[in-house]
Amino acid sequence: MAWPYFLDCHLYFTSEDEGCYDPLEKLRGGLEADEALPSGLPPTFIRFSHHSYAQMVRVLRRTAFRCAHVARTYSIGRSFDGRELLVIEFSSRPGQHELMEPEVKLIGNIHGNEVAGREMLIYLAQYLCSEYLLGNPRIQRLLNTTRIHLLPSMNPDGYEVAAAEGAGYNGWTSGRQNAQNLDLNRNFPDLTSEYYRLAETRGARSDHIPIPQHYWWGKVAPETKAIMKWMQTIPFVLSASLHGGDLVVSYPFDFSKHPQEEKMFSPTPDEKMFKLLSRAYADVHPMMMDRSENRCGGNFLKRGSIINGADWYSFTGGMSDFNYLHTNCFEITVELGCVKFPPEEALYTLWQHNKESLLNFVETVHRGIKGVVMDKFGKPVKNARILVKGIRHDITTAPDGDYWRLLPPGTHIVIAQAPGYTKVIKKVILPARMKRAGRVDFILQPLGVGPRNFLHGLRRTGPHDPLGGASSLGEATEPDPLRARRQPSADGSKPWWWSYFTSLSTHRPRWLLKY
Repeated sequence: MAWPYFLDCHLYFTSEDEGCYDPLEKLRGGLEADEALPSGLPPTFIRFSHHSYAQMVRVLRRTAFRCAHVARTYSIGRSFDGRELLVIEFSSRPGQHELMEPEVKLIGNIHGNEVAGREMLIYLAQYLCSEYLLGNPRIQRLLNTTRIHLLPSMNPDGYEVAAAEGAGYNGWTSGRQNAQNLDLNRNFPDLTSEYYRLAETRGARSDHIPIPQHYWWGKVAPETKAIMKWMQTIPFVLSASLHGGDLVVSYPFDFSKHPQEEKMFSPTPDEKMFKLLSRAYADVHPMMMDRSENRCGGNFLKRGSIINGADWYSFTGGMSDFNYLHTNCFEITVELGCVKFPPEEALYTLWQHNKESLLNFVETVHRGIKGVVMDKFGKPVKNARILVKGIRHDITTAPDGDYWRLLPPGTHIVIAQAPGYTKVIKKVILPARMKRAGRVDFILQPLGVGPRNFLHGLRRTGPHDPLGGASSLGEATEPDPLRARRQPSADGSKPWWWSYFTSLSTHRPRWLLKY
């Protein structure tokens, strides 16, 4: 392949007027002269308009530059057509995980023609930065205690197709898929079917389900793979994906317990918590609570504008189910309105309707309990399991030994356990109006017999991980005790089967020691 001339423009004989044509300029989000804010406007000004890919990149980077001490931008990968999947992060220490600081992610534009979520997250980034600089105590407290990741566009390629038609003229499906013609919210591994199978098996773990190998035999979008790798890198606690086409908040499971049933209530073990998370968004949204005839999506009003996903309509390969079954993260799906590509004049009103809901939802990450699991020497225990009696869904500790367990108010029996340690049980009481996570630490004592008694609690990993070797948080490889027994002991002592063969015959089976 020839070296791209535009990378070394100064080496070529071109006039200054002619310059070099750079085909990647739009993908980089280069600056445009007409993007500059009009003179006289404060830096806190938010332009409520649709943003092209280049404009979105510039706004996010400019916002991160203004709030460099609490914000940064980073890429989690590229789309099929090469556009960066750009994230803006807000934290008191951008770029690093802080002990017991929960991680939240908000994702928009999963379907390219559903653009309201994309714009809401661009506005939210500017709002968080401006209000932090202005000294808003609520925003400062939120950013100092929470690490927030915003991905405004998961499907920038599909957005370009939808934007070419324009607002108001966009079809119901134009630009929905990515450049490979894949629906990204149907492209994740179907772990829900595996969950239903495991749930019927006594003693089997039905959380942190590994990705089946056959999944990689099909088409996996680069956007999907980027999200999965992102989730394995950061210990997310809470998430929301923003869609359009209706006005409702749905929560897992999205796939029906009986595949033939297109609509069937299919709750997770954390049904109560998912309802609280969904209501945290819906209850403060003026249009979701509006009882007028002009309200879109009125069939959800009797339910409080929240619904179990499979009870609405069932589908496989959804991102929310994958979050819950593969990681520690709880994700809900928010349908922001009946118009998928709203006209520009409607964006300000849309922002006013969703601003408080977005903030209120992010703040719910501080519900439940948090803490650190360590041994008697103060060393953190990673991948320890946190169990709650009556809820068959465990979460695991991060590499620093810290954990977060979203829980509804009430009395809970919480258990911490890890391979090679004794389990510790604590009783936890969470008041109804408690808005800050209760601190519950665990100190585990080592077992004298080693970790063999705990082998049943670990899970297997596949022979090949296309996401890059390191498995998700909470993942551990299960050793094979039989294989370990077959190995001859290094100290020359007799193997476990020696006495059995000796009892069968006077001739000692020394030939077996060779193997």
